[in-house]
Amino acid sequence: MDMMEVFRQTYLEESFEGLQVMETGLLELPEGRPDAEKINEIFRAAHSIKGGSGTFGFSEIAGFTHVLETLLDEMRDYKRDVTQQAVRIMLDAVDILRDMLTKLQHHEPIDQERSDHVQAQMEALLAGEQAANPTPSSISSSSEPSLVNQDTDSVRLWHIVMHPERHLLQTGNEPLRIFRELQTLGNLDVSVDTEELVAWEDYNPEEVYLKWNLMLSGEISEDAINEVFEWIDGDGAHIQVMPIKAAGKNDAPAENTVAAKTMEIQPADSVSAPASVAKTASVEKKVDTKASADLQKKSAQADGSIRVNLNKIDQMVNLVGELVITQSMLSQFGEQAEQNPDSTEWVDKLKEGLSHLERHTRELQESVMNIRMLPVSFAFNRMPRIVHDVSQKLGKTIELVMEGENTELDKTMLEQLTDPLVHIVRNSIDHGIESPEKRLAAGKPEKGTVKMAAFHQGGNIVIQITDDGAGINTDRVHQKAIEKGVIEADANLSHDEIVDLIFHPGFSTAEVVSDVSGRGVGMDVVRRNIRGLGGSVEVHSESGRGSIFTIRLPLTLAILDGQLASVGAQTYVFPLVSIVESIQVDSSLVKGIAGQTELYKLRDQYIPVIRLHSLFGVDNAQSDLSKGLLVVVEEGGKRAGLFVDDLMGQQQVVIKSLENNFMKIFGVAGATILGDGKVALIIDVAGVVSSHKTPSKDKTISANKRVA
Repeated sequence: MDMMEVFRQTYLEESFEGLQVMETGLLELPEGRPDAEKINEIFRAAHSIKGGSGTFGFSEIAGFTHVLETLLDEMRDYKRDVTQQAVRIMLDAVDILRDMLTKLQHHEPIDQERSDHVQAQMEALLAGEQAANPTPSSISSSSEPSLVNQDTDSVRLWHIVMHPERHLLQTGNEPLRIFRELQTLGNLDVSVDTEELVAWEDYNPEEVYLKWNLMLSGEISEDAINEVFEWIDGDGAHIQVMPIKAAGKNDAPAENTVAAKTMEIQPADSVSAPASVAKTASVEKKVDTKASADLQKKSAQADGSIRVNLNKIDQMVNLVGELVITQSMLSQFGEQAEQNPDSTEWVDKLKEGLSHLERHTRELQESVMNIRMLPVSFAFNRMPRIVHDVSQKLGKTIELVMEGENTELDKTMLEQLTDPLVHIVRNSIDHGIESPEKRLAAGKPEKGTVKMAAFHQGGNIVIQITDDGAGINTDRVHQKAIEKGVIEADANLSHDEIVDLIFHPGFSTAEVVSDVSGRGVGMDVVRRNIRGLGGSVEVHSESGRGSIFTIRLPLTLAILDGQLASVGAQTYVFPLVSIVESIQVDSSLVKGIAGQTELYKLRDQYIPVIRLHSLFGVDNAQSDLSKGLLVVVEEGGKRAGLFVDDLMGQQQVVIKSLENNFMKIFGVAGATILGDGKVALIIDVAGVVSSHKTPSKDKTISANKRVA
């Protein structure tokens, strides 16, 4: 990468940070007389983006930001008050700038129509006109006849552009369902654009590579259309809704017909394939120039960067210096050994040097891992805007409280955590918090509260999302689970087990909590994504008092401190943070429960005894409890004693995923290679602890034989 490209990427990254400052400032901006400090902070961020854009020839950004800057300047000079309308338009401008910068970062063309639309709103506001929500058609010439009904807000013909982000399906949304919902509003024609479709060898069935142009006719208001797209617009897809002038029904804009293919929307019962794979058989290969552009785009997306505190870099430089000194010391010992092979004086010095090497290597490893750590505020910062937008749409007053934003998490995990957090927060606002009228009737404050907190607990990061809403209606959840065949009608489930059903795939929120929707759609995706990070998600809900979603994540996906234990001829690794204590078994304290499991009385508490040799099918292992050891572990507030033959020692291990390289095995979180070259399995403490609820024979597998 040449230096100009480096500077370009640096400008883009700093601009994204500036947009975050602008968005946060606008959300905190009170109505009425402008807050000089806030306005100046927002203005400085906008000015920096505008100034840098000229250096790299980004004229579209410079022109757009200039109009926004003028609006802010009038507020700085107290020539204009802050209004809800002005804040909304400026927030839309921030969204447009973010989209522009993202397109430039990926070497894609800027969507000029969207930016012109919002720029026209700002210009109308500067001119003193009422720009409640002008559409692109009202910005352009109105000399031709329009299909806009002058007496109502309805339009007889709409052109909708739907450009999904690649991860749309992973958020629990399905384009075909959206199309069928639009069909309930009027007559719908759909054409698919396959321009971004990749080659078959690069195809990922969980990603979307298509765009759609939709023609919707009928007496339909824009609000009705926006309601269909409200869960994905700007958060999973880019949506443009435009009324069009009188034309033939199939006259789509020329630029949208190049690669379009008409697609018929089938009834729900006949849909058998995801929308993302529609019409792939007829896609032609692109010319070399297009392939080259795609390659450049993928390269830009693959490249990433991270801002690092200089103190962390200085620490690494110092550690590298220590390693160089240690390496020099060890080299001298080698020379002494060659010169005096009969002498043993160098042996003690060699041991001392190796001890230094071990300590410095560990410190360097911790330092490198620390560089990848970022505060969870990078994920939390998106939430104020989401709370603002969704609460305004729903007519609710909601306070967002955030705690522990400086708690650090691995960058890779943080990036994959954002979407699940967004989904949970939006569900809490929409389906957890009641309307102001219902809250007042229930004796609650009119303003609802959503709280996000992050903190350390043991060796994990815990993130909790709490709302003081109505809670989950367990009776409705239980009834729907029976109707859908998820559980048997005579199933005897606890309150927590019923609440946990919302994570079952395909559980429709339309009937779980409210008459409109609920917490079910996509929650299975949330849990799957969290588990993919090596974590867990749980929910606790009280009717009338609210819900708490608890996400537990490991500090890092790469390395853990482990306790080695032997079971027969096999070696297993326990995450050190999960171990409470290790004890020798007193047989008199062991109690048996018929048909279930053994319990051990540990002081004033009975804990289940789980024999690993039975769980994993290990032969020739110790079966007499009094001759082995009980490793007491804790996970999610639950304790259990895992019976092993003996403990061997502690060491750091590098985690290798069995699921990616082999297959998913119950009770095993991964594998590692020990110093002697042997493979050891890493215990999934959460899975093993939960196994005592059912007879162990149902879960017994020959894990070691499979891996071998």
